[in-house]
Amino acid sequence: MARRHLSERQREQIRQTQEQRRRRAAERSARQADELEDAGLGSEQSGLVIANYGPALIVESSRGEWYRCALRQHLGTLVCGDRVLWQPAGADEGVVIALDERRSLLSRPDYSGRPRPVAANLDRLVVVVAPQPPVQEYLIDSYLVAGITIGVEPLLVINKIDLLDAPGMAKWEARLGIYRRIGYPLLFASTRTAHGLDALRDHLKGRTSILVGQSGVGKSSLIKALLPDLEIRIQALSAATGLGTHATSTAMLYHLPDGGDLIDSPGVRDFTLGTLDPDVLEQGFVEFAPYLGRCRFSDCSHTVEPGCALLTAVERGEIDPRRLQSYHQFKRGLRPA
Repeated sequence: MARRHLSERQREQIRQTQEQRRRRAAERSARQADELEDAGLGSEQSGLVIANYGPALIVESSRGEWYRCALRQHLGTLVCGDRVLWQPAGADEGVVIALDERRSLLSRPDYSGRPRPVAANLDRLVVVVAPQPPVQEYLIDSYLVAGITIGVEPLLVINKIDLLDAPGMAKWEARLGIYRRIGYPLLFASTRTAHGLDALRDHLKGRTSILVGQSGVGKSSLIKALLPDLEIRIQALSAATGLGTHATSTAMLYHLPDGGDLIDSPGVRDFTLGTLDPDVLEQGFVEFAPYLGRCRFSDCSHTVEPGCALLTAVERGEIDPRRLQSYHQFKRGLRPA
């Protein structure tokens, strides 16, 4: 089915509807927080946001216990991976009263172009592609730029390699080998044969990671392979939230058996760069670094100017022309910072 293109009026209507829903959810949460506070709160303690359900958060205590928490209205949107200060209110409820400083935050534009937080305190962005659906290098580049600009290490995983024969593998290596050459880890994997899964576990160990990629690339299969007790955890989350099977349709943070955390975010299936300074965008293309600031003109657009260091690097084979094309495509679509 062809993607439906929304008019500006439709986008504005969607934005207003979302704003109303967010406002109502925040008001409900604030009322719940006041009600819980009136009932008496326990001592302040640190916690980790495991999941966000709009007016309610699932917060894990330092003892590994889960609490359904309301949050103060002034805190904004909290997401998986956020470290918070909270107070218990009863056996399994609480109130989030403060947000710790984030070391990184992955966001994506909403329908109105405003940044919407997706996950916090990430160390690694795992970009998953597969032989089917057809890979889009432009989408890969958008994830990589997003990761680099927020200080998160990307990892590119080519999944479902059991669908490829030897010539097919060689083609994929040639096609995506560019990313390895510019310094990104490149991993081939298959949940059917378990190929590459040990290497993937090593990359995730001791880190907070998130899987991103198109629908159908096998993210769910990878998560099931990495988390043998996934169904048990989902059932526990459903019981904690009281939301039943709806718990599987939101972002969730899981602790990996070998150490580290993995965030499964069903909503991160495509990605666009929103508000970003053009200079920051240049830094998101890591192979550009040796050439930035070496153009003849300080305001070089890297398109037709004589003495452009990037164009010269492309001519010499030092920069892949497709990557420069991606850069220009991103630059045309940027919203002013």
